[in-house]
Amino acid sequence: MAELTVLDEKLAEVLGLAQAAQQATRKVSQLARREGEGELVELLQRMSAEAADTAQRCQQVADEREGLKTAIREKARETKREVAEFMETYLEDAEALDGLEFLSMAEAGELAHWEILDTLNRRARETAVRQLVESVLPIQRRHVNDVRESSLRLAADEDPSEPA
Repeated sequence: MAELTVLDEKLAEVLGLAQAAQQATRKVSQLARREGEGELVELLQRMSAEAADTAQRCQQVADEREGLKTAIREKARETKREVAEFMETYLEDAEALDGLEFLSMAEAGELAHWEILDTLNRRARETAVRQLVESVLPIQRRHVNDVRESSLRLAADEDPSEPA
């Protein structure tokens, strides 16, 4: 199997994170639905669709990387698996607010990976990667903000004196 460059590895990681984001938003959406948080469910469904689109676009860029398609996919699967394991542990017996706390970490980490890919590509100057990053970074920033605002909204509804 071909050896990945630092840029290829980061591309694989953002692909795996986008794939994991689909699972995470679906899981948190289920928690929100159980609690009657319809507006939050809609937000999470939109985020899941955007993550699916991002994953597809990442895969298209990865498929153009001569001789690296399989290695990138394998690294992406590894990243996705790691996030899924963390999510399973974190969201055991969870409520919607717990789910949003998890998404806060996941989305912030995903944003950081995209910013790192952007920084790496400033030297590599690969057009396909630049175009991908330019289109996804604003979405990722919005995801971080939306999850933060939703978390704070749910937290404001909590009784701080109630037993955890």
